[in-house]
Amino acid sequence: MRLRLPEERPAEPPTGYKIAHPVLSQDGTRAGFTGVSLGGALPYGVLADASCVYGLRHRAPHRRCDCGFHCVHDRAAAEALLCTAEHRTAVLLDVLVLGRYLRFELGYRYARQRVRSATVGPCACGTVAAALADAGWGRPGWRALAPSCAACLRGRTAVSLAGFARLAGEGLRVVAGPAAPVPAGLAAGEALGVPGVAVGEGFGVPELAAEAALLQARLDWFQSQLARLGERGPDGGPQG
Repeated sequence: MRLRLPEERPAEPPTGYKIAHPVLSQDGTRAGFTGVSLGGALPYGVLADASCVYGLRHRAPHRRCDCGFHCVHDRAAAEALLCTAEHRTAVLLDVLVLGRYLRFELGYRYARQRVRSATVGPCACGTVAAALADAGWGRPGWRALAPSCAACLRGRTAVSLAGFARLAGEGLRVVAGPAAPVPAGLAAGEALGVPGVAVGEGFGVPELAAEAALLQARLDWFQSQLARLGERGPDGGPQG
């Protein structure tokens, strides 16, 4: 006797969350995403159909295969995946589950999806992202992108968040997430590597940057003085 899974017929498409790497086509005219596990070699668009990553001819998702799109029910569970080193530059996707799907305890495996929104994390420096820039890797015909602030672009190929949404099409919304949080119990200045500067002292990023520039200038002056003393020798005369 062949066992059949119970069928669901929801009035509205189920929703879920997943993470993916944003990608930009080689000619810069299209934008999409690539997965972080199975199917990561196959970039997909905002509205996309799944296929079997093993090249089998059955429809995805197949009950005896791992094929199909994957997502989880809980946003926090998807955000937790962004803590791993290899997923730090991925973005959080809010998706509609379309077509056939298999329900699991933590999420869905399904045939078709629409990405409703993408939340971009902070730049590597901790600042709120203003763009998506070349991450230094990719897939054939596609460049992977990573969150970047304006100061960290450094001439890399980049696209603004609004520009990425426009290239991806299908009504995608791309929003910037908050800046990297300061660890609890750590002063703002100490989080930036300046010990002894407390939050209550009113120092912001511009003030701390100015202090750092001043310290660097003083260090440069001390190094030049030490170099001059080294040239004179221990008795004050020139070394010969």
